[in-house]
Amino acid sequence: MIVSTTSPQVPRPRQLSALPPQVARAIAFTVVVIVGGLGGLLGYALGTYNCSDDCSLRSGTFLLIGAVAGAIGSAVMAVLALRAMGEWNEIRDRERAGHAPN
Repeated sequence: MIVSTTSPQVPRPRQLSALPPQVARAIAFTVVVIVGGLGGLLGYALGTYNCSDDCSLRSGTFLLIGAVAGAIGSAVMAVLALRAMGEWNEIRDRERAGHAPN
């Protein structure tokens, strides 16, 4: 007869947190990086659109502006979405605990 010396694991209650899941944060970070890159690509294309001479400074400036603008814009949207997820989770947790507003 084999006797187990380990005690059965009792599930611990989940700690309440306003943080969204790590997967959601990783996806948001990835989206910000991708949109920043696409903004840089668009900025570079706009910088070289009507240029016949050496326009490396102009193209680089437009690339930088496009990348920063795209990254900032998508970061704002990602933060708003993650905050909404946190609030939805908090409301759901309150409803499950019986503390929902009437």
